[in-house]
Amino acid sequence: MDELPIGRRVAYWRGRRKMSQQVFADRLGKSKSWVDKIERGVRRLDKFSVLYEIADILQIDVQLLLGKDPERRTDTMNCIDQVEVEEIRAALERYDSISAYFDAKPDPPPLADMGKAVTHAWLTYQYGRYGMLTRALPKLLRDAQAADAAYGGEQARRAANLLGQVYQIASSVLRKLGESDLSWLAADRSIAVAQRADDQLLAGIATTRVCNALLAMGRPRSALELNVRIADRIELGGGTDNRADRLSVYGILLLQGAMAAARTGDTSTVVDLLAEASDAARELGSDQNHYWTSFGPTNVELHRAAAAVELGDGGRAVEIHRTRIVNLPFDAMLPERRAHHLLDQARAYSQMGDMANAGEMLLRGDRLAASEIRCRPIAHEVMSEVLRRTRGAPPSPIAELAEHMGVGV
Repeated sequence: MDELPIGRRVAYWRGRRKMSQQVFADRLGKSKSWVDKIERGVRRLDKFSVLYEIADILQIDVQLLLGKDPERRTDTMNCIDQVEVEEIRAALERYDSISAYFDAKPDPPPLADMGKAVTHAWLTYQYGRYGMLTRALPKLLRDAQAADAAYGGEQARRAANLLGQVYQIASSVLRKLGESDLSWLAADRSIAVAQRADDQLLAGIATTRVCNALLAMGRPRSALELNVRIADRIELGGGTDNRADRLSVYGILLLQGAMAAARTGDTSTVVDLLAEASDAARELGSDQNHYWTSFGPTNVELHRAAAAVELGDGGRAVEIHRTRIVNLPFDAMLPERRAHHLLDQARAYSQMGDMANAGEMLLRGDRLAASEIRCRPIAHEVMSEVLRRTRGAPPSPIAELAEHMGVGV
């Protein structure tokens, strides 16, 4: 198995920690030239005492310096590590708006540039590139908070809207990666900001982020009630927004309500909410991405299958995929949505005891959006089950994916 030279691994983690060679050298008590030679492989790094000191400065396990290519590990290129979690936490705990009330307002980025950065972040999320997104989030949060604190008048609502979106992006990716408390904090912030942005639909989408975080924290009943209550408000609302926008937000609230109901085992409510969402999707006409919802007829069926999995009916979930989703433009959906569905199918096959197909779904999902499979705790649980219940040695593609995921064979 090919491995990066140790100097390259040092350079990789130094870059990940956003340290210049000079800063790293100063902390290590070495010269910049020494660091440069180590990273280029000109000088050998063979003293364990120095390796442990480097690992301590970089805040990583020394085995990462001695082990495999970081691109093959779950805690490197594709996912998030604890240092990055703390950087995001620090950014979420900033209060630029109240500071600006007492002091000089921060120097904000232009709103046009912020808008482009937020759009790029949404697309990074919807293409399942979670590691890239989490590394960009701290700066994006700081910039959006600075803009929200600094701009006034008409620009204030636009700045608040962008900050609300950044909080939602943060909430979504943190939930995927198992950071439920931080996900809830970001989602809660997004609701308050959406109200200042005077955007009912942004607040509606923020509600789904809060409910997803509540669901991840084991509070499905609260998530169900909040999703349904705000869906009713959105349906009755008389805003001047685009009808397609309102249908999309209304529909996604219903779908998330259905998922929460499934977690409680409330089958009749699941059926009712999916039927209402299906009506909204039919009126919308096709799969669209208003307010970054990916809402439409196909997404309704993806949630129908996911709800069956949550209800413990893997056979029903597989049937939905084979008889309903196959006739819809599934391949046109964004990678995160498709990979998420394939993960749900893996869970369904696992419930049925069909480990071969469960593994195949994981492999297919990995090819679409590796982070959706390699980084999510629920995917690790499925892979562990596949390995445990497979007789004899697992097929080599499964064993290799398990190694990428850090799940023991």
